[in-house]
Amino acid sequence: MIGKRVGGKTYYYLAHTGRVNGAPRITSQRYLGTAEDIAAALDGAAGSPDGTRHLAFGDVAAVWSTLERLQVRSAIDDVLGSRRAKVSIGTYFALSVLHRATAPGTDLAQWWAESAASRFVRPRIAAAAVQDDEFWRATRRLTRAQLERIEEAVSVRVREHLPEPILLAVDVPNFATYAESETAAASPAGLSTVVTRDGAIPLASSVYRREGAVPFGVSADRLASRVAGPVTLVFETGQHAQLDLDDGRHFVGALPLGDYPELLARPASARRSVGPDRFAGVTALDTHAVVSGTTRRVVLTHSAKLHAAQARGFAQALSSATRQLDGLALALAAGTNRRPREQVLTEIARITRVRWVDRVLSTRLTGTRPAELRLEWRVDENARSRLDEEYFGKQLLVTDHDWPVADVITAYRARYHLDSTFRQLNGPFVAASAPRRHWTEHRIAVHSLVSVLATAVTHVMRQEADRAGLDLSVRELLDLLSRIGETVLRYPSTGGRPRTRRLLTCRDAVQQKLFDLFGLDAYAP
Repeated sequence: MIGKRVGGKTYYYLAHTGRVNGAPRITSQRYLGTAEDIAAALDGAAGSPDGTRHLAFGDVAAVWSTLERLQVRSAIDDVLGSRRAKVSIGTYFALSVLHRATAPGTDLAQWWAESAASRFVRPRIAAAAVQDDEFWRATRRLTRAQLERIEEAVSVRVREHLPEPILLAVDVPNFATYAESETAAASPAGLSTVVTRDGAIPLASSVYRREGAVPFGVSADRLASRVAGPVTLVFETGQHAQLDLDDGRHFVGALPLGDYPELLARPASARRSVGPDRFAGVTALDTHAVVSGTTRRVVLTHSAKLHAAQARGFAQALSSATRQLDGLALALAAGTNRRPREQVLTEIARITRVRWVDRVLSTRLTGTRPAELRLEWRVDENARSRLDEEYFGKQLLVTDHDWPVADVITAYRARYHLDSTFRQLNGPFVAASAPRRHWTEHRIAVHSLVSVLATAVTHVMRQEADRAGLDLSVRELLDLLSRIGETVLRYPSTGGRPRTRRLLTCRDAVQQKLFDLFGLDAYAP
C-alpha cells in the first residue's frame, strides 16, 4: 500500500509491483481512500447490513441496452425537434417502452422505484417526473402524423441492425380492449402491422376499432406505402374468402381443414420433416390443391406439440360434455322433469356444441311428455380415432411463394408471435373486462405505439438470442433476465450518510450468456 499527499491529506492506494524491462515498476494500483475511509470499510466488513432492497435489474438493463443501441431516444427527438423540457419526449417514450416490456400493468412510478433503471439511465431523471400523468402530459399534443413519423424513424434504426428483411402484412384483430369511460361498454380494437418475416419485428402499424374497420387488404396497402417495399399478406382461416388471391399480391394464409378431406386422409408417411433445428417435431406435405377456383401451392403441416395440446383439450371438453349428459340423464330418469322436449333438446345441443365433440358424441332422447323423457348417449370410438389421425396437430397453408417450407411456416407463425407478445405487454392494462382508464382516440394511438415499439425491441432481443443459440420466446427470455436481480445492502452510518453495497444475484450458464450477449456488465454496480 502506498500513500500520496494531496492538499494536506494522505490518500492510499493498493499497489502491485513487478519487473518491466528488468526494472521494478508499479504494474497496477487500486484507490482505497483516506485512512478514515479504510477504517469505515473495515468496520462495515466486520458488521452486518441493517437493511436490504431488491431491485429489478437483468430484464431492465437488457431492454435499456437494446433501446440505446437502436438509438430510440434520439430517433424520436430528431423527429420532434428540440423542445425545452427537463425530460424529452424521446426519453419518455423510451422509459414507457422499458416499463411496458419489463413490468406491464404496473404503475410507472412504482416500477421506477423498484428497478435499477434510475441508477443507469442518463441523464438522471427525478422520480417525480417518472409518473403516468407526466407521460400523458408530455405526449398529449402529439398528432397522429407525428406518431407515424416516430414509428418510421425508429423503424429506420431497427432496419439498420437487420439484413434486408422480407416484409409481411399481419392483422391482429384482438389487439386490445378499450372503454371511453369506466361505465361505458368495452370496445375491441385490432392492429394491422408490417413485420419482418424473420423475427416478426414490427416496422409500421395502424390501430383500428373493429366496428367499421377497412378491409385488411386495404390496410396492408397503406402500410406497404409507409415501409416502401413489397409485402406478403398473412391471413387466418376464413380471411381468404375476403381477399382476392389473384390481384397480384403475395400471400401466405391458412385454409379450413374440413374443406380438404382428401389431404387430411393422406398418411403420415407422405409428410417430411421440416427441420429439427427450426421446427422440431414438425412435418409437412408440400403439394397443390384447388383454392378459390385455381390450383395453388398448399402445405399441410403437422406439429407433434400442437397435436398433444389439441388432444388434451379435446379430452377435457369431451369429459365435461359426458359429465353434463350423465347429470341430465339422471335428472330425466327421476321422472320429475317439467321441461318440454324442445327445451331439453336445446340443452343437449348446448352441451355438445363444442369443437370436435359433436363429431364423436351422439345422443338419443326418447319420449314425448316431460316426465317420460329419457336420454342415452354414446361415444363413437372410430370417429374419435379418425379425428385424432386426420385433424389434430394439422394446419393447411396456401401461398404463391416458392419459398422453402420452413420459410412459409415462419411467415404464417408471425401472427402468433405478435399476438403472444401483445397479450404479454398489454396485460391487464387495457385488456381487463372493465378498463380503468378513459381512452380517447389519442390515448389509444399513443398506447398502441408504445406496444408496437416494445414489441419491436423485445423481438430484436429474441432474434439476437436465437442467433446466439438460445431458442427462447419473448416471455422466456425476459423471465430469465428478470431473475438477475440487484440487491442493495445498507450498512449503519459511521457519522455521515449510510453506506451501501450493491450485488447481483448468481447466474446460471444461460443467464450468463444473456448477460454477456446484451452487455449488462456496463450496467452492473
